Amino acid sequence: MILDLIRIALRALARNKVRSALTMLGIIIGVASVIAMVSLGQGAQQQVQSQIAGMGTNLLVVMAGSQKSGGFRGGLGTSTTLTPEDVEAVLREAPAVAAATPTVSTAVPLVFGNQNWTTRAEGANAGYLSIRARAVASGEFFTETDVRTAARVAVIGQTVANQLFPGLNPVGQIIRVRNLPFRVVGVLVAKGQSQFGQDQDDTLVMPYTTVMKKLLATTYIPSASFSAVSASATNEAQKEITGILRRRHNIRPGQDDDFTVRNLTDVAETAEQASKVMTMLLGGIAAVSLLVGGIGIMNIMLVSVTERTREIGIRMAVGARSRHVQYQFLIESVVLGLTGGLLGILIGVGASFVLSRVFQWPQLISTTAVFGSAVFSMAIGVFFGYYPARKAAGLDPIEALRFE
Repeated sequence: MILDLIRIALRALARNKVRSALTMLGIIIGVASVIAMVSLGQGAQQQVQSQIAGMGTNLLVVMAGSQKSGGFRGGLGTSTTLTPEDVEAVLREAPAVAAATPTVSTAVPLVFGNQNWTTRAEGANAGYLSIRARAVASGEFFTETDVRTAARVAVIGQTVANQLFPGLNPVGQIIRVRNLPFRVVGVLVAKGQSQFGQDQDDTLVMPYTTVMKKLLATTYIPSASFSAVSASATNEAQKEITGILRRRHNIRPGQDDDFTVRNLTDVAETAEQASKVMTMLLGGIAAVSLLVGGIGIMNIMLVSVTERTREIGIRMAVGARSRHVQYQFLIESVVLGLTGGLLGILIGVGASFVLSRVFQWPQLISTTAVFGSAVFSMAIGVFFGYYPARKAAGLDPIEALRFE
């Protein structure tokens, strides 16, 4: 019986192919929009998370100075109170901190033979690689001995290597940094651009003591990077760092810090929440099209009931019961909704691939969105087809046969 009703419903829809297609259009657009928008939002979310994670492992950044919007003072990076000894004390006294490095940087001109390039020299210690989640592609990283002796050694990024050493192996070569000779001991693995569009491979890393003594002639550092023992320990590490630095800088209770601690885990969580809200917003806007499509199905089914009143009367006159008529129109509504949903899924998946190429974001097809859209489109067929089906089932056979 059910198979017979399905065949009858499909034949009825096939008699009006154009109208059926137009009826499904709202569902198709709605489902495709939901899948494409959710995929786009999740792809953007993953990219932001991967870029933040690429900045370092469980990273916390301490900057000398503080910033107060209400007090009209800003001193980020300008205070001279942060020293390498502070970093060593934190690493020694904070159980939640796994690694630490002073960080100091300056723009420098580089010369090798007849090639020259200007980049940013970063000063760090031997823990730089683990803290900033980087690796050496060739050669090796400088050692703690190089840091203690302020050795003139450097590790360069891929961009610097391409600019100064086209077709050559940079490892072991001597470059001039502000007219001082430095030996290249390694080349970093390429990392690409940051989320801010900065080329992370246009860099030169050397011992922070070398930068402080031979390039800047300073005794303080503008910032330091710390790695917590785990992602869940970043908040505890932040509290420990703050307490140790306040004690070392003789900051009394109630006084403002002369430094700023930035927890990138908090940044990542904030970015993730913002991405989730945006994804839900985009999905909600797209879901409106599904409701519009459902209303379209109900309107067309009501028109169909009116057009086929005599057919309904004849079927009921030869023995069809009210529930059979109701099932027939309900099946037609479900077929419209489900077919539109399946076509919308195909179009939405295709649109997701196109959008990922256009925006250069990871392409993530949400199985939840796909499955949910299919179920929701079928549910729309049932919900919006129920009233027309009830109306058809409630027709009086004699009155239906009189209908012209």
